[in-house]
Amino acid sequence: MEKLIKYTKGCACARDLLCDNGFDDLIDFPLDLFASGLGGTIVHKPMTNSDGRIIFGKKNTIIEINNGIPFEEKRRFTIAHEIGHLVMHKGIDIHNDNEATMSWFNNKEKQARNGRVEYEANQFASELLMPSIIFYKKQKGKKFSPKLLRDLSSYFKTSLTSVAFKYLELGDHPICLFHSYNKRVKYWMRNDDFPHYITDCTKLSPPEDSVAMEFFEKGKIHTKEKSKQPIWKSTWLELNKYENDNDFNFYEFCIVTPAYDSVISIVWEE
Repeated sequence: MEKLIKYTKGCACARDLLCDNGFDDLIDFPLDLFASGLGGTIVHKPMTNSDGRIIFGKKNTIIEINNGIPFEEKRRFTIAHEIGHLVMHKGIDIHNDNEATMSWFNNKEKQARNGRVEYEANQFASELLMPSIIFYKKQKGKKFSPKLLRDLSSYFKTSLTSVAFKYLELGDHPICLFHSYNKRVKYWMRNDDFPHYITDCTKLSPPEDSVAMEFFEKGKIHTKEKSKQPIWKSTWLELNKYENDNDFNFYEFCIVTPAYDSVISIVWEE
């Protein structure tokens, strides 16, 4: 059964923008040029404590992008995020974005206090770079694995984190995500198809036997070849009294950002 694609405000805006400009996708189109066509000038420069910044002027809008961002995929997502602000949030005099403001988890926590602009910009960027219909077709029928996420990241030329969240919404295989920062679980999410119960671990330390805790306690980051690590069901999920850990095959794959002391754990069952 195919999943119903639900368009949030940010997604719908990106979808309409692509259609209105005659694009199916922007995979091979320069985002700097796309932003220019919308009235935004991209400037790449050294920045401190910020990956992107948008400055609205009376006639011109400047989008500054940190030229120290190490990965092209993350740079593209940052630009797309700022284009979202350009299209949807005119009137903000100046706005800085970093790893925190572009995190689905952190924004979900702070929406009631800080509004929805960051969440909308993230959803906009996700849809602009990974149109839902194309993304769904690209992953359909393929076995879930870290390699699949990397292949999708490479195809759409966007960050691995953004691909993981897109897969959570549209992927064939049930998964759940845990975001840990500074050795504390900030938030967790699962898709509707995930069949296991998750005990709320928000604000607690990651489980001692989790791959996330390996990073926080030992600084360990697994290689691509070994990034799919076997774990017990009871590591992250509730094990019922009538169940045995040996009867399940669970795995954890971590997207680690050492500079921000941040880990996203992707957990799934085979």
